[in-house]
Amino acid sequence: MEPNTRSTGRLPAAFLTPGSSSFMDFLGAHSPEMLPGNRKLPEGVVEAPHGTTIVATTFPGGVVLAGDRRATMGNMIAQRDIEKVFPADEYSAVGIAGTAGLAVEMVKLFQLELEHFEKVEGATLSLEGKANRLSTMIRSNLGMAMQGLAVVPLFAGWDEGKEKGRIFSYDVTGGRSEEHGFAATGSGSIFARGSMKKLYRPDLTEEQATTLVVQALYDAADDDSATGGPDLYRHIYPIVTVITDEGFRRLSDDESQELARTVTNRRLEQPDGPRAALL
Repeated sequence: MEPNTRSTGRLPAAFLTPGSSSFMDFLGAHSPEMLPGNRKLPEGVVEAPHGTTIVATTFPGGVVLAGDRRATMGNMIAQRDIEKVFPADEYSAVGIAGTAGLAVEMVKLFQLELEHFEKVEGATLSLEGKANRLSTMIRSNLGMAMQGLAVVPLFAGWDEGKEKGRIFSYDVTGGRSEEHGFAATGSGSIFARGSMKKLYRPDLTEEQATTLVVQALYDAADDDSATGGPDLYRHIYPIVTVITDEGFRRLSDDESQELARTVTNRRLEQPDGPRAALL
């Protein structure tokens, strides 16, 4: 797709030709080299910052999606305050685990994909349709994933048709699964999932659901060095988002700080867990 260098200000013909409602199809037809999965990688092992851990849980009024702030590169902390949870559109969000740079680029492309569809079709995709589009994007990155540059997101949103929050998890091949109740992905997911399994209830309030995900991230950080816990000294707290029938909302820094202090104070009161109460 060649840029228009004339002074008329007209768009290239590619932008004016009717076609697919998929932005990825449009890009693949006119500038395939711009798609992440079509780029050439250098030979050998590529080491890049990785991000973990992402957790999500549903409650009767919606769904909560949250992520820690640490990115690692090998045994080093590459970044302490990376953002891993983003709005996909007004009623959905995506949390990224895996190669940080590729994951952020994939999220931006996913946001464009949903916006492009809405502009072309004059309607929004269903939540199921959004989950399927993300699955296709992950599958297109399989070549890079086989070289160690995998992206494994967690997708959550409010289903306007079913009037409830839903969570979708993925594998590196783009395989999609709907999770019920709660879900986690990333290197600390096994610890976060164990924490949520004990704390989750179907009748959680929004406040209880947001506290639960922060507690799960704290427990994951306790056992997984790649997951960052709440950093009260540097004022770095997990990103917590809530999606309801009113749309996407990210908790403010003050709200996240309050949740982090609630969780850490409980741990200080009982540092050794339930066993401490028996001693």
